[in-house]
Amino acid sequence: MAYQQPALLYAENALEPFISAKTLSFHYGKHHVAYITNYNNLVAGTSFDSLTLEEVIALTATDPQKVGIFNNGAQALNHSFYWNCLSPNGGGKPDGELEAKITQDFGSVDKFKEELKTAAATQFGSGWAWLVLEGDTLKVIKTSNAQTPLTSGQKPILTIDVWEHAYYLDYQNRRPDYVATVIDNLVNWDFATENFKKGRV
Repeated sequence: MAYQQPALLYAENALEPFISAKTLSFHYGKHHVAYITNYNNLVAGTSFDSLTLEEVIALTATDPQKVGIFNNGAQALNHSFYWNCLSPNGGGKPDGELEAKITQDFGSVDKFKEELKTAAATQFGSGWAWLVLEGDTLKVIKTSNAQTPLTSGQKPILTIDVWEHAYYLDYQNRRPDYVATVIDNLVNWDFATENFKKGRV
């Protein structure tokens, strides 16, 4: 049951000038495709082939013999999630239930944004910064390489990719600028709110 790359919900140039079409072409069209291709090749003909990607990630997360399957599968899933966290009509701040919960757990939306920016900017090496729901509490966390909150029982609400291929063509070594730009201009709060509501059920 090969994993298929979800289609982008916007054109490759729709996030300009914040993220260029060239970055999207390489990031979505080459890096993400490579993770999916590698994952499908690794699980083809194995007992994992009939399972969902989420199930395979859960089963391989702590198995050193299956690190290739986990890394490629988790990266495939993380990227599929990340594309939905971006929108050409994004930025600003959440409203409704999510805004109220962020204010409750972080003190204010601005304080949350600063915590997310710090987590993303200070993740050493490649990885991800996340807003997650743990129990009934929103938290900002960061994960390295292909790690995902799913393996810790946390529910992803929002993520920012801080692997170099996510920003280097546009921002070079200025990761904090990329992070601030995404948070201020591209975050898809409708998607985050939907994840928050599902996570509370």
